[in-house]
Amino acid sequence: MARDDAPERTTHADKVYALLFGQLMNGTFDPGAALNIPTLSRKFEVSQTPIREALARLEHTGLVHREALRGYFVAPLFSEVELDKLMEARLVLEPALALEAGRRVTPEFLAKLLVPIDDLLRLSESQVVRSFREYWSADEDFHSLIAEQSANPFLEGAYRSLGGQVQRFRLFVKLGSADARFAAAEHRQIYDAFVARAPEAAADLMRHHIESARLRALSDRKTILANE
Repeated sequence: MARDDAPERTTHADKVYALLFGQLMNGTFDPGAALNIPTLSRKFEVSQTPIREALARLEHTGLVHREALRGYFVAPLFSEVELDKLMEARLVLEPALALEAGRRVTPEFLAKLLVPIDDLLRLSESQVVRSFREYWSADEDFHSLIAEQSANPFLEGAYRSLGGQVQRFRLFVKLGSADARFAAAEHRQIYDAFVARAPEAAADLMRHHIESARLRALSDRKTILANE
């Protein structure tokens, strides 16, 4: 009877996916860097099959892309046009999500939303250099909780469909303590509007937050390009 090693292979692929995703989001790999399958296989001490499976999954996040006959590469730095288009999409979706969430505020929602706000504020005030992943995780939790609270599966689904590109945005903007201070303050203003049961104000503040993030991202992109 043939040995069924599919569960073990799946476990390896899941572990490799989690490790690579974390390293991509921590900025371990430069934009456009090649992801060599034999090299990764030796690094993670697994066969090449789970490496391929993990990279294929990562391609769907937008963090890596595959080129025919060349293999997998880390996604390149956003172009200014791509950045504008992504932020346009977020400006359509996220104020609407904040508006709907603001109409459905509950004590439980406010308690959950306060956690990533406090986390981002704590990280921004820390004198210790933190993992980039800690910053984007707090940011993602804040926006995801609002999307979930909207109770509109179509709006939420549209937001989540941007997930990989928003992660790519966070990765290449490299949100750090300076940017985190601005984001934490803006998140708190949106939270205060929810507390005040002011959905229109929450939507306006979310719009301002996305526009401000766009301007910071453009500035950071120019700095990255100037230092190359």
